[in-house]
Amino acid sequence: MKISYLGPAATFTDLAVCSAFPKAEKKACMTIPECMDEVMEGKADLAVVPLENTLEGTVNLTIDYLTQEVDLKIIAELIAPIRQHLLMHPQNAERWKNIEKVMSHPHAIAQCYKFLHTYFEKVPCEEAASTAAAARYVSEHPEELTAAIGNSLSAEKYGLTIVKENIHDYDFNHTKFIVLSKEEQKLELPYESGVEKTTIMVTLPSDQAGALHQVLSALAWRKINLSKIESRPVKTGLGNYFFIIDINQRMDDILLPNAFAEMEALGCTVKVLGSYLSYQI
Repeated sequence: MKISYLGPAATFTDLAVCSAFPKAEKKACMTIPECMDEVMEGKADLAVVPLENTLEGTVNLTIDYLTQEVDLKIIAELIAPIRQHLLMHPQNAERWKNIEKVMSHPHAIAQCYKFLHTYFEKVPCEEAASTAAAARYVSEHPEELTAAIGNSLSAEKYGLTIVKENIHDYDFNHTKFIVLSKEEQKLELPYESGVEKTTIMVTLPSDQAGALHQVLSALAWRKINLSKIESRPVKTGLGNYFFIIDINQRMDDILLPNAFAEMEALGCTVKVLGSYLSYQI
């Protein structure tokens, strides 16, 4: 099995892939659209991309490209804890309190604000394309007193020393990753159990008062529980939106199909993006 993922190597996406697919062949891609295109073009069997972070919210590029540019199914969801560490070149590790620059992805820098403000208030922070890219830079520039913020995998891959563990502000920070495929399929992942979910995309009829309320009512009276609903622009003009709805159950033969049929009778368009298991890594 070949899996495309948001790279470079040793990102948090790579960490999730290593956990879920330890024996798979991996291909690091530089962008989220490239990951999906690899599957669409038959160059990879699956794609793994980030969907949502506890602190930063939804990764809009993932949602927009999945719903408007490619025809892929969500076949699994992986929820991974985000643990950020301060990394330095081994020859500089003992001088970590004297660092002159901190590098990382802007989200990682934001997630470690309290630590940076406490220890390195006057030290400049430089943004990198990813936490792994920052780690690679530090490994290639031992002459600089530069630290990277990244995970344990990037420390291992680039031969860096973790000089300060768990520097993130919030311990409950997690990222959701989705596994995408051309076809629906059942995965055998190395986890004991998962939570059943179905994700749908709903486009409302234009200029119809109460349309969203009617959509939600079609689910509510059937006692179908939702975990998330959000809107995204259709990109056809201001004020035009579609909705992404996460349902806390797998697709069945009667309940969900009938609910979707009721929505379509109201003039809505309903697309099932996937019915799958969500796993905690």
